[in-house]
Amino acid sequence: MRWKISMFAILLMVTISFAAASAQAKELKFAFQGTLNSFDPYNLNETFHLGTQGNVYEGLIRRGADMSIQPALAVRWEVMEPTRWRFHLRRGVKYHNGNPFTADDVVFSATRVRAEGSDLKTRIAADTKVVKVDDYTVDFITSKPNPILHFEWATWAIMDKEWTEANNAVSPQNVGGKQENYATRHANGTGPFKLVSHESGVKTVFEVNPNWWDNPNKTHNLTRVIFTPIGSDATRVAALLSGQVDMVYPVPVQDQRRVNSTPSTRVLVGPELRTIFLGMDQHSDELLHSSVKGKNPFKDKRVREAFFRAIDIKAIQEKVMRGLSEPSSLMIAPSLTPLSATHFKRLEYDPGKARSLLSAAGYGKGFSIGMDCPNDRYVNDESICTAVVSMLARVGIRVNLLAQPKAKYFPKILAPNLDASFYLLGWTPGSLDSWNVLHNLHGCPNLKNGGPIWPAGARNKITRGKFNLGGYCNPEVDRLTDKILGETDKKKRDALIEKAWGITIRDISHIPLHQQAVSWGVSNKISLKQRPDNVFDWRHVYMK
Repeated sequence: MRWKISMFAILLMVTISFAAASAQAKELKFAFQGTLNSFDPYNLNETFHLGTQGNVYEGLIRRGADMSIQPALAVRWEVMEPTRWRFHLRRGVKYHNGNPFTADDVVFSATRVRAEGSDLKTRIAADTKVVKVDDYTVDFITSKPNPILHFEWATWAIMDKEWTEANNAVSPQNVGGKQENYATRHANGTGPFKLVSHESGVKTVFEVNPNWWDNPNKTHNLTRVIFTPIGSDATRVAALLSGQVDMVYPVPVQDQRRVNSTPSTRVLVGPELRTIFLGMDQHSDELLHSSVKGKNPFKDKRVREAFFRAIDIKAIQEKVMRGLSEPSSLMIAPSLTPLSATHFKRLEYDPGKARSLLSAAGYGKGFSIGMDCPNDRYVNDESICTAVVSMLARVGIRVNLLAQPKAKYFPKILAPNLDASFYLLGWTPGSLDSWNVLHNLHGCPNLKNGGPIWPAGARNKITRGKFNLGGYCNPEVDRLTDKILGETDKKKRDALIEKAWGITIRDISHIPLHQQAVSWGVSNKISLKQRPDNVFDWRHVYMK
């Protein structure tokens, strides 16, 4: 009898414990419009990939909800001399598989992130030396002073050297290629969440890391996270309203009122630091996708200006974006520069002037051109492109639009040989600074004039202008960009930034459209913090 009572007591305790654990389980389900194609943290320099991976992997620093720089795998850093920074690493940190985090991992990751195939080469300059001082101290030795050395390191994930080598994943997975490595579908970070399973385009499951170094200070109460890609706007919003998911993004502007009017959900809207723009191949002697043969219309500034003036940005703001965008004359959000939003004026919409410019350039009868556009990456991206197509038609430019999911779009435009003549893209500078945009989107790729924009393998070997897909090049901009990077006097630096932007605007290097708004749909049973870079940081989520 005593045995029976004891067994009953044990079973009762187990049942109570299981019920308590179940009551404490907090599972977050969220959806995004695009897919998560790889878990190799150096595969794609794109906000959703980097932001999602950032819940599993960590950098030496991290960004707070207010975008401030905070210590992460490095507890502190100091400038030993103008060209030598010393980073003191956090002790006692374990990777998800139990391996210890040490300086060897930092040195290894600094080599891997700059290796062929990496899409994040700009995180560390090619000539920067990374030296292990001891197991928990690393020096970064630069060729010249760099006041923003670590500004982009929140998205430079530190990988486990031992795990990566043991699984033959030393070489980064190339975004333009089809070959995978072990890190494509597996992950071993130090972050607050661990990867459980990853089915690209279907579902990715994560669980909380009980051994995370910052658990004593954590504010989230999640135990599990499930991500499901939902490309259809209507289906994604319906999933939120029905309670199938707890958070979705983006919420299309036309659906925001419906989400807000539903008692169980709300929309969080805020300004984003991303600039949406149009790029043009102004390097090739002949465009790949155009009726013009033997020459490249975009080499003529008059044609670039005609395209710019043909675009009615107010119509896009009012009709396509429903007021949730801010037209821009710059390729960077004004809040990230020392310049006021009105310092440089945007070229005015003037279809008559556009037709005159085309005629003066020898294209009075217009011409046809191909345009590449994602349809699941930016807010209303395909609708923006469709509007641009219609506007250009009014001045005689016939545009053949190819809109594709980002899983196909990015490999196409980021391939070793660019397969685009005219394209839409968005950019958020990881450093929150003008240098990032000038270096990545405007820097001369040092290519032979008139040849392919990216000769075989060239894109994987360069850093300056790595995302300057159209091949814009002005040596004076490069000279100023280099000065901006090394200038420590704020007034002098601001003056250099102003001068550089003035040149790119006069050159019409690109056609900036607007800064879009961040738009998240959220269940009322969760609280979170919305970041202006559109990164969803799960460590700030609390479920009721």
